[in-house]
Amino acid sequence: QVQLVESGGGLVQAGASLRLSCAASGRAFSMYTMAWFRQAPGKEREFLAAITWSGSVTYYADSVKGRFTISRDNAKTTVYLQMNSLKPDDTAVYYCAANRGSVYTRSVGYNSWGQGTQVTVSS
Repeated sequence: QVQLVESGGGLVQAGASLRLSCAASGRAFSMYTMAWFRQAPGKEREFLAAITWSGSVTYYADSVKGRFTISRDNAKTTVYLQMNSLKPDDTAVYYCAANRGSVYTRSVGYNSWGQGTQVTVSS
């Protein structure tokens, strides 16, 4: 497993942008599929985006397609989530996750998780 640490969250106004980072430890980072999820109070954890080990294929939830972009830098063992045109509904704790298999859109498909970073979007 890899250890994951998210950063980059904060309080922004609607329409602003944020870039989240997820730093991973472990030499096998380039073998992992990486994903971003979020969880708002009282709601289930929601899949946002995933990227394959090479970075050549990405997947997005319909709710963020066109606004969020996932990317990775295997040399820096870091995955990013660029979030544009943020809305108050994007307020949540954002988590990165990893697995050594296929892309999953359900949280049960991932066995390594970060501690989360809070994103709050004010109207």
